[in-house]
Amino acid sequence: MTATQLVTSGDVRIAVYAWGKRPTKQRPRPTLVLVHGYPDSAEIWSDTAEVLAERFYVVAYDVRGAGLSTAPRGAKAYAFEHLTSDLRAVIDAVSPHQPVHLIGYDWGALQGWDALLSNELDGRIASFSAGAPSLDHVGHWFHERLRKPTPRHLKEFFGRALGSSYMAMFQIPFIPELTWKFGLGRTWSRVVSALEGIPVAARPSQTADGVNGLGLYRANLVQALLRPQSRTTDVPVQLIVMQNDPFVPTSLFEGMETTAPNLSRVEIAAGHWGLLSQPQALAEGISNFVLSIEAA
Repeated sequence: MTATQLVTSGDVRIAVYAWGKRPTKQRPRPTLVLVHGYPDSAEIWSDTAEVLAERFYVVAYDVRGAGLSTAPRGAKAYAFEHLTSDLRAVIDAVSPHQPVHLIGYDWGALQGWDALLSNELDGRIASFSAGAPSLDHVGHWFHERLRKPTPRHLKEFFGRALGSSYMAMFQIPFIPELTWKFGLGRTWSRVVSALEGIPVAARPSQTADGVNGLGLYRANLVQALLRPQSRTTDVPVQLIVMQNDPFVPTSLFEGMETTAPNLSRVEIAAGHWGLLSQPQALAEGISNFVLSIEAA
């Protein structure tokens, strides 16, 4: 893909991509901002964005360290506060006078939640479609299952802890980087292809995206899970639940209404990378939600 513009956020340049007609006074259109996850780039949104562009002005960007965006050094540079600054810079560039509808998947959803719950972007986000619960919620989810150790809760706790064990490995210095550089970067597209049952093209930046994005886990994960905050947002939120997602199971979304009282939900029969295997269904779910917000 070719970036339509580069946005400056501190000492980082963010590559931005756009689909559809930009809104004007004569032809107003809602603006959607799509945020990708790990270890991906904005390219993963291409098929979904093309469908959404029939009705909306659609923008995606490479998160710092991914794709064509610059990669700052050190894990601290990937903390949520910097990711929120990047998001603000993109929103200000693509929709300076109107709030946008934010859509986040995987780590894109996690950073979207933190931006909302921190109130740093008050008035700039009209709605949020989230493909994952907030890290605060996940932390409370684990704590609750230890506080009430019923057989069901213990099964869920240890099952999710085992399923997320790779996140603990990401905290180890050097080993994850070497794994990406000496094999996983070349085979990652085949891994996703096998998980989703569809052909997935390799990307030239895959190894770098995998290595740089480790900072997301190292800067944000441990603190949020050990000491989750209790924060809320009044922004309308739609949970995007992939029914066959091994990394974000449906049980992990339970209780999200305490964080976002204005909550709805759409379920898609897909795995973790449903935006690749079911772009039409995903776009339809997002479109219906955004149009309902716009109508209200």
